[in-house]
Amino acid sequence: MSRVRTRYAPSPTGRMHVGNLRTALYAYLIAKHEGGDFLLRIEDTDQERYVEGATEIIYRTMQETGLIHDEGPDKDGGVGPYVQSERQAAGIYLEYAKKLVEKGEAYYCFCTQERLDSLRRTVNGEEIMTYDKHCLHLSKEEVEANLAAGMPYVIRQNNPTEGTTTFHDEIYGDITVDNSELDDMVLIKSDGYPTYNFANVVDDHLMGITHVVRGNEYLSSSPKYNRLYDAFGWEVPVYVHCPLITNEEHKKLSKRSGHASYEDLIEQGFVSEAVVNYVALLGWSPEDNREIFSLEELVKVFDYHHISKSPAVFDLTKLKWMNGEYLKAMDFERFYAMAEPYIRAVVTRDLDLRKIAAMVKTRIEVLPDIAGHIDFFQELPEYDTEMYVHKKMKSTKETSLSILQDVVPLLEAQEDFSNDALYGLLSAYVQEKGYKTGLVMWPIRTALSGKQMTPAGATEILEVLGKEESLARIRKGIEKLSRQ
Repeated sequence: MSRVRTRYAPSPTGRMHVGNLRTALYAYLIAKHEGGDFLLRIEDTDQERYVEGATEIIYRTMQETGLIHDEGPDKDGGVGPYVQSERQAAGIYLEYAKKLVEKGEAYYCFCTQERLDSLRRTVNGEEIMTYDKHCLHLSKEEVEANLAAGMPYVIRQNNPTEGTTTFHDEIYGDITVDNSELDDMVLIKSDGYPTYNFANVVDDHLMGITHVVRGNEYLSSSPKYNRLYDAFGWEVPVYVHCPLITNEEHKKLSKRSGHASYEDLIEQGFVSEAVVNYVALLGWSPEDNREIFSLEELVKVFDYHHISKSPAVFDLTKLKWMNGEYLKAMDFERFYAMAEPYIRAVVTRDLDLRKIAAMVKTRIEVLPDIAGHIDFFQELPEYDTEMYVHKKMKSTKETSLSILQDVVPLLEAQEDFSNDALYGLLSAYVQEKGYKTGLVMWPIRTALSGKQMTPAGATEILEVLGKEESLARIRKGIEKLSRQ
């Protein structure tokens, strides 16, 4: 086989859907696994759906995810332009459509919208329109006269109505369809722009694409693509159709889900590497049960033959777990840079934010989780004194009150308020009293945080809050317990 060349060909219509990201990722992995080329092509011929700024979103997303293209609008590999509107302006699509007309594989259609509407019918509750080849029977003279008169037209593919067409997909195998099901799809629209289906085939051939990766919703269009390849006498690429991605209710993942796009997920506190890792597993499985992969590791192990036919369920709980694993393993400086805005949104007091970040690093799954772990640093919440009771540690309100009263003078006299020094101080108290360490630390941590769960132990919290605030909170705890 010739050098493997794949492409990602998004339309600039908004944020990058998870399904589109998976398509880009699989195309990238197939190319890079074989030492081939990965191309970026912008398909902007559908002007009605074009969204301002969407092309920049595509570039930014691919940069952040590490899916760096070898050729594209900004990297000419000799088969450009890589933007379809520029290719259309150069007349590429009309040129190739006319070649098909000359071969009898396509024809001009001058039917009015009114006539086309008359062909519509309802099948199983769905309105469809199958063209009846009316204009195929126009003579060459009639076609030329209509063109000379400036009549609006489209160019349609001339598909057979009898027999069958078979195509091969690497995931779904051989698929055969009756040619009677193949409508004469439009290749060139009345505005002169190519349809998505036609431009895809022409561009993929001219750019030397060997493997076409796309969602399985395009399976039904593949016979028409193959007939175009055959009509031109071109080699058909390897097809890799990916399974549908659904939500937890097994419905198509939609924008309404709130996590359907890459940018949605980043805004919700997920990190790019975790998203890429998780998306790779939406329909593909490695030979072992491993789940955590860097992009470089995915390149080494990815085999598209292991892509599943079954729909892939987007499990947000699983993604959160995976994201948490990435946060735990992350370099602290990078983690702090990402976590700092979330911490500052909660803690406005002059505290050591780096130490707070270190406390939560291994305890969160997504960055917004930080707030619920650290809000007590900003302000002590109201809490019930029942929190001082811990049966396992044999901690009661009475023992808690006694311990808090004992440690106040110790902390007042303590000048070094670092974690190690404070731990040494309280350990000496534990030894002197013959207590268990947990029995002493529990009421102190409760008084400092007012929470059942905290991201760090008592002495770490003492250090961050500082002497004055820590003592104020412990005295408040004594006051609450004394009123019981």
